[in-house]
Amino acid sequence: MFHGGGPSAPRNVGNRLLDSGCGLDTDPLVLPAAVAGATTRLRLLTSVLVAPYYPALVLANQAATLDVVSGGRLVLGVGTGWNPDEFAAVGVPARERGARTDDHLAAARTLWTRRPADLDGPFTTLRAAHLGVPPVTAGGPPVRVGGHGDAALRRALRFGDGWYGTGVDAAEITDVRRRLRGLAGTADADRPTLFTAAFLTPPGLPAAVTAPGRPLGGTAPTAASVAADLTRLAEAGVTAGTLWLPGEQGAVPVGGAVVRDLRYAVPGCRRGPCSAQRARCRGGDPFG
Repeated sequence: MFHGGGPSAPRNVGNRLLDSGCGLDTDPLVLPAAVAGATTRLRLLTSVLVAPYYPALVLANQAATLDVVSGGRLVLGVGTGWNPDEFAAVGVPARERGARTDDHLAAARTLWTRRPADLDGPFTTLRAAHLGVPPVTAGGPPVRVGGHGDAALRRALRFGDGWYGTGVDAAEITDVRRRLRGLAGTADADRPTLFTAAFLTPPGLPAAVTAPGRPLGGTAPTAASVAADLTRLAEAGVTAGTLWLPGEQGAVPVGGAVVRDLRYAVPGCRRGPCSAQRARCRGGDPFG
């Protein structure tokens, strides 16, 4: 999709620990560290990191370290996770995933902004703690909280710099904004930026899998229908996003050319570079 201003648009890295049957399931923090070392402008988005899989202190320190080594290019997309097999494998009760995500985000914010840091959380206790490496970004890397339920929206209001949806249309974005205002009860509802992952199979390219969300431009997309959808999303309040191409690996260069062409068809996309990313499989919602 598009990303206005700043360094180049984010590249996504998800969070699967067990073999999903969908290709390589790389670590969401290790792989971006390698990308950071080979680039200078590319922003790095975890899409999404499952926060309950990590001890809070480890998560805060790893994210801060990546923020430093990337020169402030990390965007931390987080969710609660969904896969019961993975939760069992890491020894974390799946029923606690929401509470642990809240706890870990609170701990990370505290550690990123206070030296020394003190916190009494349900799963994390800090006493005069100094994080091993302070983030280079003031306040820590920006956090985008995924999920469509009320708990996820409250989490975005409390801990996030933005909300991260997937496969949503303009009407759903409008509804999310309405619900955020209702939950916040203040002007703070307009603080989180709205960010989305969109799915597109360009005409003439075979789809490897069914896109796990509403396809951009409809089931038979054209340049005009895709541009119209992107424009409607922007008008509804989406300020940045990523484009996933659910095609075979050889289609990625072609998909990149499609995205470059769309830059000049969508108002606002001209202000900043666009990004393309392929989706390789369909699974449960990692946002929770």
